[in-house]
Amino acid sequence: MTTKSDHLRQEILNLVEQFAREEFPEQSFIAGESRVPVSGRIFDGRDVSSLVDCSLDFWLTAGPYSEKFEQKFKRLFDHRWAMLVNSGSSANLVAVSSLLSPLLDDKRLLPGDEVITVAAGFPTTVNPIIQNGLVPVFVDVEIPTYNIDAKYLQEALSPKTRAIVIAHTLGNPFNLEAVSQFAKKHDLFLVEDCCDAVGAGYMDQPVGSFGDFATVSFYPAHHITMGEGGCVLTSNGKMKRAALSIRDWGRDCWCDPGQDNTCGLRFEQQFGTLPAGFDHKYTYSHIGYNLKLTDMQAAIGLTQLDKLDQFHAARQHNFDALSEGLADLQEFLILPKATENSQPSWFGFPIAVRDGAPFSKNQLVQYLENKLIATRMLFAGNLIRQPAYKDVHYRKIGDLPNSDFVMTNVFWVGVYPGINSDMMTYMISIFHEALSPGKGLLKRMALISD
Repeated sequence: MTTKSDHLRQEILNLVEQFAREEFPEQSFIAGESRVPVSGRIFDGRDVSSLVDCSLDFWLTAGPYSEKFEQKFKRLFDHRWAMLVNSGSSANLVAVSSLLSPLLDDKRLLPGDEVITVAAGFPTTVNPIIQNGLVPVFVDVEIPTYNIDAKYLQEALSPKTRAIVIAHTLGNPFNLEAVSQFAKKHDLFLVEDCCDAVGAGYMDQPVGSFGDFATVSFYPAHHITMGEGGCVLTSNGKMKRAALSIRDWGRDCWCDPGQDNTCGLRFEQQFGTLPAGFDHKYTYSHIGYNLKLTDMQAAIGLTQLDKLDQFHAARQHNFDALSEGLADLQEFLILPKATENSQPSWFGFPIAVRDGAPFSKNQLVQYLENKLIATRMLFAGNLIRQPAYKDVHYRKIGDLPNSDFVMTNVFWVGVYPGINSDMMTYMISIFHEALSPGKGLLKRMALISD
């Protein structure tokens, strides 16, 4: 039976979609006056309507929309469970922390154990390693895939090595065949940070499905957005239970919010030295946090997820346009390359200024920025050179020359779906203006040298 509130709800949602069309029209691009962003949120009236629909129920914590999203999202990664959290950084924290869970018995990691990662990585891929008292072992990356150079894995291995935690850089999968085989051979945990790589594949298998954990971010810059938000995925029951506990204050109870006594044993168990029958809802088996998101975020995620294939196609189109449009500038620039056997879902277009070029990365970046083309560095460059890591205990394999090269020579520009053909044409033209003989940056550098 349709009620008056049902009619009112539908009327509200219809008006919301109309409002969204009026409030957020497509913006025209004026070359030289409009900015070309590297990333941004892409949304429509359905996203806004879904957000409002959820808010009308006033279910502010994780709830029905979160459950629907988790059920749908886990299939994308071919995992048994997906657990929403409040950010991709929290997803990494939950995943790595879960590897120290007592639920894993003698396989659990312990403080002082070593974890292989890359120096040219994102801080919050590495930070959970440090925060859990583990020792990061930094290896170098390849140019121009910007992913882990697998030939260093054996050298990085020691009797203390217990896990590998690395990301698929800018949506370009790392060599999953080499890394996952190495992990299996040496009985190492593998965490795939897929924050930049939703929808990417390797040997026609989704990234994230190779490891013990996959992690994802839904920050506005990423492939789909919830504003903030992230996800932890696994197919291991013990890891799933540990992750849920760490996400939900560290409690041992797995009841959903608003539920009690799901196990039927709420007052009939004993844990540690607690009194027999101590309330299971207030029994804590992990050092945890409150890292949940809201149902309103999940409501946006559900409609965003319907657009993922469309978003992926747009990113690939823009990546191909830049690859073709900048191909004649490779005297000065190194263009990106997909990892062999991979199907990237490009987050950005990384560009390296060759050693010996008559200009620096910074000079080219400043030229582009002055022309309103936004740029970003490739993560933090070489992490061990960042101030935050000066007192961190770590091992490194070799001198990490490619990580230093990333720090000094590499930046990236956008390929996200908001970059239209006019923006792309302008961006390519400005690169040519900058690097054509007698023009732009090259002209400026020639005048300086004279």
